[in-house]
Amino acid sequence: MVWYLFSDVGTHLKIIVMSLIDKSEKKVIISTAAVLSLFLFSVLYAKGKYKSDVPECIPYNKTYETPKVTKLDDSTYQVFAVAQMWQFQPAEIYIPVGSEVDFFVTSKDVVHGFNIAPKNVNMMAVYGNVNKTTVKFDKPGVYKITCHEYCGVGHQNMEAQVIVNYPTAKK
Repeated sequence: MVWYLFSDVGTHLKIIVMSLIDKSEKKVIISTAAVLSLFLFSVLYAKGKYKSDVPECIPYNKTYETPKVTKLDDSTYQVFAVAQMWQFQPAEIYIPVGSEVDFFVTSKDVVHGFNIAPKNVNMMAVYGNVNKTTVKFDKPGVYKITCHEYCGVGHQNMEAQVIVNYPTAKK
């Protein structure tokens, strides 16, 4: 890269070459480009590997304020989760292995978080809004739902759980 200084002397335009890029500047530019390329590759790789999904924000309706678990068919469930100081309702959700669950999350008071870490679910429960995401539970186990947004003095105790067991799940 060459830097030029343009100066008007009468009717002639003089171009004066100021400097060429120094060797150390070239090294800095190349190493910056390498780090930036590595970062972009890492972001794209992680997006593909973890299949991150952006939750939907759907129009608010009072029916979402009633916590419930609805079975649509043998492997599809809808969970209407309501966050309020300092609990999630329903507190325990029983589903069979292999189920696909649509979570609809809202809040009755302040902003809460809705996080199921092993399933890469991270949503906000905001009063007057409903967030939705779909999760498939392929393995049996207990999946903790935690609030990750500070919501007051009882925040640290705000938990619920999704209990995934064999097809004889409690209904």
